[in-house]
Amino acid sequence: MQLTHLTNARIVDGTAPEPTLPMTVIIEGDRIRQVSPTCGPPGSAQIIDLKNRVLMPGLIDCHVHIVAVLASLGQNATLPDSLVMARSIRLQHDMLMRGFTTVRDVGGADHGQVVASNEGSVLGPRLIIAGKALSQSGGHCDFRGRFNAGPNHFETRLGSLGRLCDGVPEIRRAAREEIKAGAQFIKIMANGGVASPTDPIHFRGFSQEEITAAVQEAEAAGTYVAAHLYTDPAIRRAVECGVHSLEHCNLIEPATAQFAARRGAFAIPTLVTYDKLAEEGEALGLGAESVAKIDSVRLAGIGSLEIMQAAGLPMAFGTDLLGPMHRHQSEEFVIRGQVLPAQMVIESATRIAAKLCRMEQAIGTVAPGAFADLIVVDGDPLRDLSLLTRQGAHMPLIVKGGDIVKHAPWH
Repeated sequence: MQLTHLTNARIVDGTAPEPTLPMTVIIEGDRIRQVSPTCGPPGSAQIIDLKNRVLMPGLIDCHVHIVAVLASLGQNATLPDSLVMARSIRLQHDMLMRGFTTVRDVGGADHGQVVASNEGSVLGPRLIIAGKALSQSGGHCDFRGRFNAGPNHFETRLGSLGRLCDGVPEIRRAAREEIKAGAQFIKIMANGGVASPTDPIHFRGFSQEEITAAVQEAEAAGTYVAAHLYTDPAIRRAVECGVHSLEHCNLIEPATAQFAARRGAFAIPTLVTYDKLAEEGEALGLGAESVAKIDSVRLAGIGSLEIMQAAGLPMAFGTDLLGPMHRHQSEEFVIRGQVLPAQMVIESATRIAAKLCRMEQAIGTVAPGAFADLIVVDGDPLRDLSLLTRQGAHMPLIVKGGDIVKHAPWH
């Protein structure tokens, strides 16, 4: 089996304020075999000298929608599956070239896309999926608008991020069907949202009984519920019902953040999407109803980071971008770096993200036995987080599962 030695590797993984001393990382097959200060006999190994560069675990984005190929999610759901898949392939490739070797899809992707990624038919990140997100009628996945009361004919399309279900029996059935179809966790829409037309931000999706039913079904399958949430009352109610993964959290208050931390929950802020929706959303087809809602959550975003940091609530990295705005994915690092230490920001996309994905021994780390998902950075991102932006321009080497997917020449 082919061995690759990465020598003079100063490792940055978010667990320390400075890079490690130079190490040698030995890759065998799709795994890291050894990490040590000494190189060992090279034999027939390929040797890549990383002198003056930093080695990082592959980045993890815990809030993406790989089928959101348009900014207008209502229009996205009407596209033919073949077109959505073709555009999604390109979208996934671009994510990998930015250094994201794993992404967690929180609504839309299906098991076929997971298989395509795992078998190498699609060159993109590892996929961890929720299947279709669950929404009540009139909730964040209901794009029918005020004047269409008929059935939602598009929710089975690949381009639909979610499905509608009302009442405890429907919630249970939908959760079971998504798990049967390959969902690795359950996503629910428990608050109003920006991209949907009829639910204001303060809107609380689902009753407590419905949320609890989703949590019970997820726990019965050995997994958890992630919930779309903005407002403090909705976040607290979700945590009380047993929701584990709190998506967005822009309007969280200190007491609720402390409560969520005590309950072992994770938060996944997605600040970059609000900046880009405000700048580009209208031109890309986002409806006037949605554009009007953006500032109600955007302006509180930075403050929410400070609140959650003070409460000790773990924050994983997420972006939630739509359509052409996906190109801004890595800018989330810089936005968070305005108020959080660079080490903490990097940790959100490595160790913390891996723990949320329940894969902490396999991804988000440079350690023996982990997948050889690795990126090399020109310079030290602990001192300059912008090195992780610009579409991977400062990443001359990207490795996924032991395969070198990018190797730009360096001197």
